[in-house]
Amino acid sequence: MFLGIDLGTSEVKLLLLDAAGHVVGTSGAPLDVQRPKPLWSEQDPAAWWQATNEAIARLRAQFPLKFARVQGIGLSGQMHGAVLLDTDDEVLRPAILWNDGRSHAECAELTAHVPRLHDIAANLAMPGFTAPKLLWVRRHEPAVFARVRSVLLPKDWLRLQLTGQKVSDPSDAAGTLWLDVARRDWSDELLAACGLDRSHMPRLVESNVASGVLRPELARAWGLGPEVVVAGGAGDNAASAIGVGATEPGDGFISLGTSGVLFVVDDRHRANAGSAVHAFCHALPQRWHQMSVMLSAASCLRWFTQFSGASDEAGLLAEVATLSPDALASAPLFLPYLAGERTPHNDPFASGVFYGLSHQSGRALGTYSVLEGVAFGLADGLAALRASGTEVRSLSLVGGGARSALWAQLIADALDVEIIVHRGADAGGALGAARLGWMAAGASVGEACAKPAAATRFAPDASRCVVLEPRLQQFRQIYHHLKPLWGPAAT
Repeated sequence: MFLGIDLGTSEVKLLLLDAAGHVVGTSGAPLDVQRPKPLWSEQDPAAWWQATNEAIARLRAQFPLKFARVQGIGLSGQMHGAVLLDTDDEVLRPAILWNDGRSHAECAELTAHVPRLHDIAANLAMPGFTAPKLLWVRRHEPAVFARVRSVLLPKDWLRLQLTGQKVSDPSDAAGTLWLDVARRDWSDELLAACGLDRSHMPRLVESNVASGVLRPELARAWGLGPEVVVAGGAGDNAASAIGVGATEPGDGFISLGTSGVLFVVDDRHRANAGSAVHAFCHALPQRWHQMSVMLSAASCLRWFTQFSGASDEAGLLAEVATLSPDALASAPLFLPYLAGERTPHNDPFASGVFYGLSHQSGRALGTYSVLEGVAFGLADGLAALRASGTEVRSLSLVGGGARSALWAQLIADALDVEIIVHRGADAGGALGAARLGWMAAGASVGEACAKPAAATRFAPDASRCVVLEPRLQQFRQIYHHLKPLWGPAAT
């Protein structure tokens, strides 16, 4: 048996996998995000550990005999977060998360200070990345910065609790702006630009090899054997790719979770930072990937559910299903920038917008607009990848949003690409994490990374593509017209 632990933004999710590659069961525990100031997004790492233990207890209660046979654990986690530790490995302040936008000034500072930044890190400096966060702490919280002895990414802080080891992997480390992405190693030049050096960084191992073993006292408490290996693990998107078997060049997927990600595998390092396209290491040796990111995706639907006073998201989706094609064609447009945006705009100040409201704009149309706006954001990401020379014919769909057939079809129509939903697609990074734990315990890539069976395929509807194209162009124009109104002065 193999255990995947996926530390998301809104939930810690666990998945138990057997040696035949079948999912035995899942469990989870919710997390909250604190936003004490505009653009800020933080969590207390202690809440991650509490949620992990709650989810472990539930999984053990459901499958006591199978859980006791766990041999390997894999980790997946939200990327870019900064967990700052002192000399005693105590957390110095709340973790600053991936969707935190406070460090825009520090991004400009880092870019100016390190002319080779894009060549080494293969990405633009954005507030979501880890390095600008440390520059912000150094400027605004100097007493905290002076006490920093270690900087860990979220899943790697969980690993410290599991194994007592400070270790990361290239896929997650590539999202810090401290990694030489082509070499899959820390960059002394980029670290020095932030007042840090290698001693502040965890040791690096590949995602599918062992990083340590579960602490004996924890193994006893969880009813496990003495030699449970913990894999290097991966950032959430690379882990999701492992979960859907995206291991070969050209394989790709869309993750429709809190954020929205379009991910395509490559067998060589290929960067295009100018369009805010991410070039990261994949969760397998000698593999890289390109990725576009929108900071709010399924979280937009969650927000609109609360905003509109609806009882749940499923009810809203049912209302949308009753709308006529004519109604959809005249729906308001929605810009899904509730937490700023990355690809292609790299704009932390972008805001969510409804455009074209009228007396006919009821809750169902508003819901459709939200779904469509997220699909258009993904279309912008695909356009940026295509400008980088990447082409896809089909994409897998994973994450919580994959449960909606209506949304999957809308994405297929907006992107004009076949969308494939696999069985267990909502498992996301937890399945990939479990597979990495399986490989760390001895399985081959071929054995552990088979593509799950397709549950449903959504082919683009040519008639809907024609209707959506002018709406997509108007969606883009609205952003560019509003952009001058956003910025530091507006916040």
